[in-house]
Parts: sequence; structure tokens; C-alpha cells
Amino acid sequence: MKTKRNLSASIPNETRKAVYARDGYRCALCDDTHGLQIHHIVHRSCGGNDTPCNLITLCWRCHAEAHGTWVAERHAVRPPHTAEERYAAYRMLQDEYEQLCVEYVSDYYAERGEEWWPYK
Repeated sequence: MKTKRNLSASIPNETRKAVYARDGYRCALCDDTHGLQIHHIVHRSCGGNDTPCNLITLCWRCHAEAHGTWVAERHAVRPPHTAEERYAAYRMLQDEYEQLCVEYVSDYYAERGEEWWPYK
């Protein structure tokens, strides 16, 4: 049986607190203040790191959808049933949330006159 590693503990508490503070202790996408989690914009497996430039605060729902997990109550349409529908929904959600996360963090740094690049 394959077990998942909990990698969230590897983000230093100081970094985690700085990201929460930067994002106003609310989800950067929907403004929810409950169930907050830290999300890597560029996943570690793709070369992303644990610096604030690559991290964003998301609620558990937005975090699930950023990873392509369907949260039925957030959508007016029925959840996907076939493998093709599931994969298409998964890719659509991942792409949409990735773009939203990139825009949020890049806008934050642009307002401060700083260049944003998640691989710093």
C-alpha cells in the first residue's frame, strides 16, 4: 500500500506565518477565513520551492480544486462520471486555479514594485 508523505511540515513556521499574513489570513481566491492551507504555486515535483514567492494561502475547498479535486457544492453542474469527463474536469480545474494563483501572487509583488518569479 502506497502511503502519502505529509510535506506541509517542511515549510518553516516563519514562512507559513509570513504567507498567511501577506494574504490577510484569508483564502487568496474566495476570501474564506476557515480551513486555511498553504499551496505551492509551482509544485515541488516541478521544481517549486518553499519561499513565499511560490506559496499562497487557500481554503481547503480552493486547495482541493487547485489540485483538480471536484468539490460538488461549488459547481452548478453534475460531477463528472466517465473517465474522460473526470480527466477533463481535473485538467480544467488545475489550469484555472493555477492561473488564478499566479495572477494573485504576481499582482501582490507588482504592486510593491518587485519582480515575481516562483523559482527564486
